[in-house]
Amino acid sequence: MFSAVKYPRFAGTQVPRDFVEFPSQVNEMWATWPEVLRHYAKHHQTGEPMPPALLEKILATEKFNQGFKTTEYLAASLLDQAWHQLTPGQVPDGDGTIAFEKEALEKAGVDFSPVPPRYHSTYFSHPFSGGYSAGYYSYIWAEVLDADTVEWFKRNGGLTRQNGNHFRQTLLSRGGSAEALTLFRAFAGQEPDVKPLLQRRGLEATADFGRP
Repeated sequence: MFSAVKYPRFAGTQVPRDFVEFPSQVNEMWATWPEVLRHYAKHHQTGEPMPPALLEKILATEKFNQGFKTTEYLAASLLDQAWHQLTPGQVPDGDGTIAFEKEALEKAGVDFSPVPPRYHSTYFSHPFSGGYSAGYYSYIWAEVLDADTVEWFKRNGGLTRQNGNHFRQTLLSRGGSAEALTLFRAFAGQEPDVKPLLQRRGLEATADFGRP
């Protein structure tokens, strides 16, 4: 709908895998935006809008167990990367699969038995038959961009025509006609920042642990 590129090959979702989920994740934020929420979140009998306190409780549940969820996902993503960094001669045989996985997780710093990777190598089909091929990290990278974009909207006045036009013209309409990070910088005016995602997941204190 928003495409404004010369070649259809680069229109719409014809973008790198780690960028394709980004716009849709951004648009999910409007579901709880006050101007939007009040139009549909109403009591089925009285028609009263959802109380702000109830909304806050719902939003708070999004942070539940995020330490586990984030770690298990990152472990699988890093394992995917490890497999695809091997040369043909380095690929272990079936008996060496578990040992390779353990070594890869230890090297990445995510060998934590209470939180195993979301998928172990023996049934991790995404990298080998699911089309990811070292791209399983793409969901969380798209969420980094998404969370940072949500903060941009908040800083700049939220749901306004001006903000929507800026998002459409600098990014949504461009598809894959330019490098993904170039488009993000044109929109946000800066490099992606992971802090908004850590704050969204309730992990900002954890992220600062051990720093001087």
